[in-house]
Amino acid sequence: MATSLSAHTTGQPHAPAAGSTRAPSPDPSVGELVGEISEDLTQLVRQEVELAKAEVKESATRAGKAAGMLAGSGYAGHLVLLMGSLAAVFGLAHVVDPAWAALIVTGFWALLAAVLFVVGRKRLKTVSAKPERTVETLKEDAQWARNPTS
Repeated sequence: MATSLSAHTTGQPHAPAAGSTRAPSPDPSVGELVGEISEDLTQLVRQEVELAKAEVKESATRAGKAAGMLAGSGYAGHLVLLMGSLAAVFGLAHVVDPAWAALIVTGFWALLAAVLFVVGRKRLKTVSAKPERTVETLKEDAQWARNPTS
């Protein structure tokens, strides 16, 4: 009969040897619970930080594109002056009166600059610096922490 000393002294079946894995107890100890909570909180914080990073990167990309459009509108505005001057000299002077030729080319560049400015400004207004999803999940996490059973 192969029983261990612990089975004789405690009246319970053989306990596993040190270093072996044992089945989890039905009621975890306070230390185990604190350890699990600590691990869960660490994982939660990591996930929230990653979400915030992703949102900030997305917002920065959108802001960069909108700023590029605004810069494009500035360049087009500069071309309004340049092309307006060149149109006065070289423009459509052979087809229409030189003054009308200069106004046509200048009007084209002015229209392009206006369109780029309006589109760039509209896109820039849609960019949010606040990480919306992160804020929402943090609110949910706080609500859960207050009422973990609900």
